[in-house]
Amino acid sequence: MTVFVVPESAAPSGGDVYDRRLAEALAARGSPVRMVQVSGSWPVPSADDRAGLARVLASLDEGTVVLLDGLVACAAPEVLTVHGRRLRLVVLVHLPLALEGGLTASEAADRHAHEHRALRSARRVVATSDWARRHLQEQHGLAEVAAIAPGTDPAPSAPGTDGRSHLVCVASLTPRKGHDVLFDALVRLGTEPWRLTCVGAGPGAHADDLRATVDERGWRDRVRFTGPLSGAELEGARAAADVCVLASRAETFGMAVTESLARGVPVVATRTGGVSEALGRAPDGSRPGLLVPPGDPAALSGALREWWDDPGLRRRLRRSAGLRRGTLAGWGQAAAGMAALLDRERWL
Repeated sequence: MTVFVVPESAAPSGGDVYDRRLAEALAARGSPVRMVQVSGSWPVPSADDRAGLARVLASLDEGTVVLLDGLVACAAPEVLTVHGRRLRLVVLVHLPLALEGGLTASEAADRHAHEHRALRSARRVVATSDWARRHLQEQHGLAEVAAIAPGTDPAPSAPGTDGRSHLVCVASLTPRKGHDVLFDALVRLGTEPWRLTCVGAGPGAHADDLRATVDERGWRDRVRFTGPLSGAELEGARAAADVCVLASRAETFGMAVTESLARGVPVVATRTGGVSEALGRAPDGSRPGLLVPPGDPAALSGALREWWDDPGLRRRLRRSAGLRRGTLAGWGQAAAGMAALLDRERWL
């Protein structure tokens, strides 16, 4: 059995969903994993956090195949180095650590260096998109990186509201997700009666700044922060969306995009990382959304203005999203790819 080491999390994230759904899909196809949560302030662990990870790995029999979430593995290269020869370590990188927003140049360089050492200690590295695979190969000189994109669960079509005005952004309130860029873009829409629901965890100074911006601009009746949602509450938020908006400065894939497309909801997002892969194309070649450069409020505002003013465009995007909905890969496909990779490690 594979051991899957993941960070203990207080709030849901795309990485958490990927880890959980992948484990469930592996078990469903007869390739179960044993998930082990390690507590700590990942990806900035304390000495005690690193010691806890070391104890977990030290307790495993020689030759055990260990799949490690990159948030943990890439932050503790010295632990992986000790066990890299004894165990068959596979690192799953959801987001290269230096791409997290709000870092100083020194912090980004340190994280990159730690990640470099950790990935060099692993037998195999897995990314969550083709873009991320290429990025890791180029940044760390890796000869081979596998790409296993997230799956998507089937979902009912979202009824939305009036078909135009309700924007939904499912993303943690962190600098990388670009809510500040989205807010600057919305200013440019003037008095149009848009509404925005922001779904995602939001502790910290950046989230406080975003809430302060909403207050300063008199948007309390237009912008709603729900905090992290799951289950029926999350489904309800997604069902009420007329359009999904994602203003990220960096993304390796963008699960919020595919989760919206699974409900036939068009997307306005930044063209960064693997977002284009997540958006994809419908079978007729059409795009189910609009893509703009990251960090560009004017471009994002222009795309939202197109959405707002052009009913023909909205119809085309909704039609394309409905067609794309039927082509999304499920978690069974992701699990099949991961199972094949883990089996190769087991028998090499």
